[in-house]
Amino acid sequence: MAGASDVNPTRMELIKTKERIALAGKGHKLLKQKRDALILEFFKILKKAQDLRGQLAKKVAHGYLSLSLAATYHSMPELTKVSLDLAKNIDIDIEVRNVMGVKIPSITTVMERRHFMDIPTYSVAGTSAKIDAAVEDFDEILEMVVKLAETETAMKRLILEIEKTKRRVNALEFVLIPRLEEDKRLIAFRLDEMERDSFVSLKSIKRKLEKEKKEKALKAG
Repeated sequence: MAGASDVNPTRMELIKTKERIALAGKGHKLLKQKRDALILEFFKILKKAQDLRGQLAKKVAHGYLSLSLAATYHSMPELTKVSLDLAKNIDIDIEVRNVMGVKIPSITTVMERRHFMDIPTYSVAGTSAKIDAAVEDFDEILEMVVKLAETETAMKRLILEIEKTKRRVNALEFVLIPRLEEDKRLIAFRLDEMERDSFVSLKSIKRKLEKEKKEKALKAG
């Protein structure tokens, strides 16, 4: 963008500058709407993340309590063996939704469910309901961690886009539009000056011509 002193003071340039101002104004309005929509979406996800964090904290505390109870009935080698025997496959399906140009992940987990009865080395004497309860708790914890990771990722992407959009809004509002308005004012001022100069010049020429006409008339008479 040329500086105000470099603008071309013509009618066409004035029209173009007014069109640029109108276009920048529309862009500014759309970007503000986008920013507001992104902020609204961010706070919705933030509320969800806060709820998940609270639930996860409670579930983790309950899971460790279940594990402590299981440890009072079984030795650590026994618990380790059961945990290895219960190793399971986890399928993660990631879908992406578009929120005002921001790609937000939606993660779905499909966890293989295995019970003690499905373990080839299952032994009634070697396992108990205490272990079963701990396993169920930590299965739920894993699912909640994945869901929290989804919301945290969405929040990070939204924050980045919000900051980017805010910078563009500010650039239009405080830099580009004021500069264009100043250009418009300067062009209009220079055009007015040129019109006044032209008017004065025309008046001067007219007086000169009238004077010469009178002088010729006097000489002729």
